[in-house]
Parts: sequence; structure tokens; C-alpha cells
Amino acid sequence: MSLSSDHSVETPVGASVESSEIAGRSLTQIAWSRLRRDKVALASFSVVVFVILMAAFAPLIVKLFGVDPYEFNPKTVSDAGGLPLGRWGGISLDHPLGVEPGTGRDLFARLLYGSRVSLLIAFLGTFVTIILGVTIGVIAGFSRGFLDTTLGRLMDIILAFPQLLILLALSAVLTQRLEQTFGLSPNAARVAYIILVLSVFGWPYLARIIRGQVLSLREREFVESAISMGAGTRRILFKEILPNLWAPILVYATILLPTYIAAEAALSFLGVGLVPPTPSWGAMLAESVRYFTVLPGYLFIPGTYLFVVVLSFNLLGDAVRDALDPRAGRV
Repeated sequence: MSLSSDHSVETPVGASVESSEIAGRSLTQIAWSRLRRDKVALASFSVVVFVILMAAFAPLIVKLFGVDPYEFNPKTVSDAGGLPLGRWGGISLDHPLGVEPGTGRDLFARLLYGSRVSLLIAFLGTFVTIILGVTIGVIAGFSRGFLDTTLGRLMDIILAFPQLLILLALSAVLTQRLEQTFGLSPNAARVAYIILVLSVFGWPYLARIIRGQVLSLREREFVESAISMGAGTRRILFKEILPNLWAPILVYATILLPTYIAAEAALSFLGVGLVPPTPSWGAMLAESVRYFTVLPGYLFIPGTYLFVVVLSFNLLGDAVRDALDPRAGRV
């Protein structure tokens, strides 16, 4: 006698739905689900978006507030010593963050325009570094042999150079050469120089990571299957290997951005940044040291803003790394 269908074992509805959702989600969906549940990641992402929007619309915001980052305003500073008039560094409705000692320039406007320079250098430097690191890392990992050894030794040589000393020593020579060769303005030449040097000394770190990933991927079944079916090198690289590298690339990019922001500020602090009176965070910090004992707010305002921006990028990078970690709980 056959068993009736009424006595069949039933699977809990909630368990089946949950298992199907987990099985059907991609890595992108899993990572986004983790990020949405991470309050620190959401807060950091909000700060990053806010800073980027403030930098992008800085001319409009400055115009709405009626301030100018380059306008010399001696009426806002005293004749003796050039300190801002009033309390708290000249903070008022006309100047929300006060004014710059000696020149009377609006600190809020200079802070916004300085963020444009820092973010431009950070994003372009990160983009160039990613392109160089991924390209050379993929070539080294996929080719092996003599080419892999040569590229590995090139990475070792570049990493052996003292980056900061070279930045300081070659600044005047290379910026002048960029001006003469490409007809750039002094500020454009310095921006190009900083991006160039940061990228040249930054790509070996990413190239080593990508090389290790490629060495692992090329031994996987789907790559060996593509090779056995006669797929060309271009198809294997662009269709099989590169799509599996976007996670470490994204993580490294989010970590590299705050590093370059801090590096630009440090270089401006050391005098390698833009030509005054063009504002930058590092130049503002360098200038504020002279007035720290009598006007500490002039140091804390740009310093705190820089600290919050770098911290937000770092926390967001950590959150992205954790969200893309396949060993974490898939929830």
C-alpha cells in the first residue's frame, strides 16, 4: 500500500525561503547587505559623500555665503600682529570659521577650496596607481618566467627608494621640467608632479597583491577549462581573471585614498604643495603653527577637518574589506 501525500515530510517555509535567498545572492548583494547593517560604515559613507559634495560645489557654496578664499581683507585683522579681530579667531555670521591671520581671508572658503585640491590629487593618484598596479600585477602573475622575475625585481628597486626624500629633492627640478615641456602653470605642474610621484611609488604594493591573486586564479578549474578550449590570452585575462580581481582592487582603492589625502597634506606642510595663495590643507596647517600659542583654533579647524576626512575614508575602507571577506558570515 502506497503512502499518502498527506504524510510527506514538509520543509519549513521560512527555512526554504532563507536558503533560497542565500543561495541566490551574489557577492555584491552579500557585501551590500553587510554594509547596510554596519552603522559605522554608513556614518563613514555619509561623511565621505558630504565632503565630496562640499568640494564639488565649493564655488557655489562660497558664493552663497558671500566669501572669497583669495580676497585680502585687512579690516578683519588688527594692525598690530595681524591677529583676527573679535573672539574665537574672528568667527562671525560673515565668517563662519573665522579668518586667516595676517591676510583676513575667510577660513571656511579656503578650507573648501583646499579640499578640492586634496581630493583631486587623491582620486587621480589612486586611479593611476590602480591602473599601473593591476596591469603590471596581472602581467607578472600570468606570464611567470623571466618577465615575472624582471617585474618583481623592478618592484623591489622602487620600494627600496626613500619616497619622501625623493619627493622633496626632485620637486623643483621636475615641476620646472613639467612647466617647460607641457606648458603647465606652476600649480598644475605641482599637482601633476605629486600625482606622478605618488603613483610611481605606490603601484608596486598593489602589483604584488594582484600578482598573488593571479597566480592563484590561473590554477583554478575555470581558467584551465578556458585554456583547454583554446581561449586566447586576451579572453582569459579580461573574461576569466579580471572579473575576479575587482574585490581586492576596490578594497585597496578605499585604503589608498586616505593615504594620498594625508600624503598631500604632509607634502604641502613641507612646502612641496601648491603655490600660495592657492589654499590646501597642508599649507594651512603649516601656516597655523606660527600662531598656535595665541590662536589655537586656526590649527584645530583644518586639522580636525582633515582628521575626520581621513578617518572616514579609513573606516569605510575597513568596512568594505570586511564586507567583501568571503570568510565572514554570509548574512
